[in-house]
Amino acid sequence: MTKKWWHDKVAYQIYPKSFCDSNGDGIGDIPGIISKLDYLQDLGVDIIWLSPCYPSPLADEGYDISDYYDIDPRFGAMADMEKLLEEAKKRNMYILMDLVVNHCSDEHEWFKKACQDPDGKYGNFFYLRDKKEGELPTNWRSYFGGPVWEDLPGTDKQYLHVFHKKQPDLNWENPKLREEVYKNINWWLDKGLGGFRIDAIINIKKALPFRSYEPDRKDGLCNIQTMLKEAKGIGEFLGEMRDRTFKNYDAFSVGEVFNEKPEEIPDFIGENGYFSSMFDFNETIFGTSEKGWYDAKPITPDDYKRCCFESQAKIGDIGFLSNIIENHDEPRGVSRYIPEGECCPQSKKLLAALNFMLRGLPFIYQGQEIGMENVPFSSIDEVDDISTLDEYQVALDAGLSPADALKVVAKFSRDNARTPMQWSDEANAGFTTGKPWLKVNPNYTAINAKSQLSDPDSVRSFYKKLIALRKNPEYKETVVYGALEPYLEDTHNLMAYYRKGDKTLLVIGNYQMEAQAVELPSEYKKVLLNNDADLALEGLTLKLKGYQVIILEM
Repeated sequence: MTKKWWHDKVAYQIYPKSFCDSNGDGIGDIPGIISKLDYLQDLGVDIIWLSPCYPSPLADEGYDISDYYDIDPRFGAMADMEKLLEEAKKRNMYILMDLVVNHCSDEHEWFKKACQDPDGKYGNFFYLRDKKEGELPTNWRSYFGGPVWEDLPGTDKQYLHVFHKKQPDLNWENPKLREEVYKNINWWLDKGLGGFRIDAIINIKKALPFRSYEPDRKDGLCNIQTMLKEAKGIGEFLGEMRDRTFKNYDAFSVGEVFNEKPEEIPDFIGENGYFSSMFDFNETIFGTSEKGWYDAKPITPDDYKRCCFESQAKIGDIGFLSNIIENHDEPRGVSRYIPEGECCPQSKKLLAALNFMLRGLPFIYQGQEIGMENVPFSSIDEVDDISTLDEYQVALDAGLSPADALKVVAKFSRDNARTPMQWSDEANAGFTTGKPWLKVNPNYTAINAKSQLSDPDSVRSFYKKLIALRKNPEYKETVVYGALEPYLEDTHNLMAYYRKGDKTLLVIGNYQMEAQAVELPSEYKKVLLNNDADLALEGLTLKLKGYQVIILEM
């Protein structure tokens, strides 16, 4: 494998609206991010991915972009973005932006021009079909519920949107549209951007010609994935994009890729892959149901272990996964992957170590490093997220009571990750001096960055140690490039694996409250990390306390 500048890095995702508010308007902004760069540098972060901060009507919290060449005034000005790039560079940090090019906003000038002249140049930037009374062009269901077709204002046509109706899909079959996308990517890379996280990219290729499929719910519609499974030829688009943009700048790119076929993995992230890396979503999609969130199956520690090992085996040494515990589209990882009632600093550190030491690039989502948890909802009126509101209705339609429906969607709501970052125990968790746009998790007085910075036993201090281990010249080669081999894979509620390179490391985690004894394969040389003060060893029998995790050099 050719070694790349980003292989040994640690990435951190910022959701700008909820990270740090510098001007008291209740919304996080770019000057707020700049003010926290030293905090991130101290943690050991190298790459910062910003969720969208382009101008947007926020129908889907910024993933509906109305201008790809500007910064939304809510978040600051272009001069602030340029200053962020400059300040990051001083600290040897790289900034990634979100590349959202499956769709734009219905308030983008392209779409406005398409409405004015649907048969002209910009009409062909979208998927338009003639409107037929009482009949849709296809029966696909959008990701946010309801049909994917909406009337094109002022015309006798309909347009396709696989997400929100304010997010019309861009027609990638049109080379003129692709040229506009590449031009924009290069414009940002010329500004000094380190690269991009690429949003929902699998959706850019539709199965042609369009047709309907067997309905899978009473609404007469079918899951959009049914169509995507039949789509062929996405590689032509992605290869062209790589060659015209990222490759010329040695930029880092990470794809939000779902449903890739095993034989396509080398194409996506191999030596000359479309992307530098792609996210591992094996754990996040576990237990999902076509019926909706109300029918989802909870993930157990053994399921989590199996998901991680499956992904690692599938990728092998083809390329690099980007490993996540959570992101802006998911609930808080500690509330999802740690059994209910067992969230505590010890279990949060275990989850951190088990995920962080996997082969691949570790991504931390804001607040993950201090162990932020899901937020308690007392009413559906407190919910902002459109997908949560849709799933709440789906649960009600399935016969759940309002209380049960709320309980179900609260577990998975994207709002859990979007509540303001908990900086301190001051008002509004130190996020803003104004009224926060989304409620602050009431546990901020107990869980906040300020109290953890000076505590050597805090969750944040543990993350800092994990990052230091990844960067330690003595172990870096093994942690970054070493093979991963499961150990005692079938032992219940135990997740253990080797990292084998020029050294051999063993990561062992007791994924339960009860103590557990484990046989070591041989004597160890050194304890590299332990989330407990003790190490109980009799001969080769290691007695692990509840949620104890240990990293050993063998």
